[in-house]
Amino acid sequence: MAGGGAAAAWMLFIGLLGTSTQSYVWLTIVAALVAAGCALALARFGDRGVAVGVAIVTGLALSVAMAVTLQRWITTGWPL
Repeated sequence: MAGGGAAAAWMLFIGLLGTSTQSYVWLTIVAALVAAGCALALARFGDRGVAVGVAIVTGLALSVAMAVTLQRWITTGWPL
């Protein structure tokens, strides 16, 4: 739960920095890469349960970003 909550806050705050669909998606991808690196470090040197929470929430956030991209692509054209 701790890893999931921390990753959700991280992805939310980074996602809120985006001013357009394009910037939101790119910021989410970069934030997900950073979170994945943290999850790998946690799995290797720290708490594996926290690493699983980070990985689950990061995957969910990437799914939301890709759904936003798909919706934008269908309605107005390729956003990236």
